[in-house]
Amino acid sequence: MRSELRAMLGLSLPVILAELGWVMMGVVDTIIVSPLGPAAIGAVGSGSTMFFSVFVLGMGTLYALDTFVAQAYGAGRLDECHRWCIDGLYVAGVLSVLLIVLGMGGVMLLGHAGIHPAVLVLLQPYLSALLWSVPPLLAYTVFRRYLQAMNSVLPITIAFVTANVVNALGNYALIFGHFGFPAFGVIGSAYATCAARVFLALFLLAAILFRERRNPSGFHDVPWTIDVARMWRIARLGVPAALQITMEVGVFAAASMLAGRISPMALAAHQIVLHVASVLFMIPYGLSSAAAVRVGQAVGRGDAHGRRVAGWAAITIGLTFAGAASVLLVATPESFLRLFTTDASVLAVGSVLLLFYALCQPLDALQVVATGALRGVGNTRTPMLANLIGHWGVGLPIAYYLCFSRSWGVEGLWTGLCIGLAIIGTFLADVWRRASVAEKHT
Repeated sequence: MRSELRAMLGLSLPVILAELGWVMMGVVDTIIVSPLGPAAIGAVGSGSTMFFSVFVLGMGTLYALDTFVAQAYGAGRLDECHRWCIDGLYVAGVLSVLLIVLGMGGVMLLGHAGIHPAVLVLLQPYLSALLWSVPPLLAYTVFRRYLQAMNSVLPITIAFVTANVVNALGNYALIFGHFGFPAFGVIGSAYATCAARVFLALFLLAAILFRERRNPSGFHDVPWTIDVARMWRIARLGVPAALQITMEVGVFAAASMLAGRISPMALAAHQIVLHVASVLFMIPYGLSSAAAVRVGQAVGRGDAHGRRVAGWAAITIGLTFAGAASVLLVATPESFLRLFTTDASVLAVGSVLLLFYALCQPLDALQVVATGALRGVGNTRTPMLANLIGHWGVGLPIAYYLCFSRSWGVEGLWTGLCIGLAIIGTFLADVWRRASVAEKHT
């Protein structure tokens, strides 16, 4: 276990930094736009969440590459790794068209969602512009899954560090009109984020080509013919993973829409706490990706003991971090919130919401790391069903009831969300435990 913990940390730390870089784009957008007021914070925060709830349908489908590339790499089949990368790009192209059309339809329906008018007038143009970042972001997803499944994670970290610089400078220039650019306001943040995501895809493509030039492994020999059967294999394994992530992200997007029906202040507090939770969540989320890779590579080697130990090592690290973070949230909630706002009413509500999340964060970490371990062995359906029942069957109905029927407001929303997370985390941890015990006795 000790050697696996070291190996897991070695792989997961760069992946975690990349995940933090991903969520920091949204955090930076919110911080830079905050001088424009609570409505702008709510529009950018909820717009990012709504975009992600659509985008994860594509990103989650491509998570199947974790399984296929990692297992091929574990078996020593680099030719198969390259082939899965090409197949993934074709799938990404199809998904880009579908998701942009779906997203545009959603933007047109926002006017019927009951969102506060002050937020809606900013949200619709912001989200419309952001949708054009789907193709480069899906291409980046393919390149990233390909690289990290072969233990090449440093380029991913560098890509996100530099992309965050591009995003921050773009926000500063396009929101307020610096460096000779016009002041676009909230929509300028969307333009900056699109530019940063194009940069991400191009950077990783360059990293792949440079890697191949230094150590040729046959990547250039892979035919670019369309293989429908292999594309279908990606879809068949990836769609349940996509639905699982969509349901998980979608429930928070739904909560954002419900918070938007309360008041701009409630929505601002909700979105700020969601940003804090998202940053902290990226550590176990990165561990989840590392678990999928380490477990998948062990499967490719035919190493049953290795895949079992890899899963438990990731869970151990995830729970350790989550416990420490929860203590910090309880001890100093306002230190996190003041990064985004000094508004007294937003701080008061946000402090309460952070306490809610601190209580359920360990179970949130547990469920996402267990999901990654299960994805490594090719099980994407169980996490999907767990999220369907936990979030949508139990958590969100309770959240709606407490918020509006019992007049708990945004605190009621978070009570329901936390109950859903507790159910899912407990269930998926037990699924992995039983799978490990059954495997140990075979």
